[in-house]
Amino acid sequence: MSERTDLNPGPSGEADSAPAATPTVERAKTPPVTRRRRSPALVSGCVLLGLIVVTALVSLFWVPYAPEDTTGGRLTPPGLPHLLGTDKLGRDLLTQLMAGARIALEAGLGATAIGAVLGVCFGLAAGFATRWLDDTLSTLLDVLIAFPTLLLAMLMVAARSASLSSAILAIGLAMTAVVARLTRILVKRVLAQDYITAARTSGTSWPRVITGHVLPNIWPTLVVNLAQQFGLAVMAEASLSFLGLGAPPPNASWGRMLQEAQATVFTAPTGVIAPGVLLVMLVVGVNLIADGLRDTLDPTRRRTR
Repeated sequence: MSERTDLNPGPSGEADSAPAATPTVERAKTPPVTRRRRSPALVSGCVLLGLIVVTALVSLFWVPYAPEDTTGGRLTPPGLPHLLGTDKLGRDLLTQLMAGARIALEAGLGATAIGAVLGVCFGLAAGFATRWLDDTLSTLLDVLIAFPTLLLAMLMVAARSASLSSAILAIGLAMTAVVARLTRILVKRVLAQDYITAARTSGTSWPRVITGHVLPNIWPTLVVNLAQQFGLAVMAEASLSFLGLGAPPPNASWGRMLQEAQATVFTAPTGVIAPGVLLVMLVVGVNLIADGLRDTLDPTRRRTR
């Protein structure tokens, strides 16, 4: 009986005593994957703004007391049952602060939306206008920007009635000139590029140029500017409320709370400190978000690790 072997004969007929060595293939070294570092300013701003937003959303469904409830006693110190105390009329301060957060966000979002829509439309019109029309619109925008925003808002609110809607409309219209001027500058810069000339030469219509080339190239800068304008709108609404031209009672506004508590700043400082701290948190948070968006959307400012 023959013995079976697993050795394969080589080219000379002799069996191989060792398996053939397999060639080694060097793997190409792949560069390490870079990750974009999260902007600390953007994260901090989102945290601060998120606290205000959560407070405003909670106030839609629950508040410790009714905003017009004056049974808490005059200038009660912080403690139970009023965690932050009461104001000079006996209203719960925590309730007023929660309702004021909602009013501040409504004023900021409403005014920014009005300024963004009107400002972008006027800016696009000025960017595509003829020479004499462009000069006329630019002069008008310069005059409006030179006019103090708060004074313009005060005149508009005084001409109408003192209400939150009047304040939002006045601040939004005053913001329009700033957004329009920035939009005009950005549009002029984009229209001077070679790819716009190539698009027009190929037969692309102006509406397609606006939606396909102009707006996608100007929106990062506009978003950063609108975030800054949001903070300015919140400050303007608080200033109007402090002067009695904002949301009337029983609506709670941080600016009106500061005005009502200035007479008792030494005897009951919580009434001044609490709305002031929240107002600073909101404005600083929005500005940090604007800085973080600038770092994120601007390719020249991106940092990777």
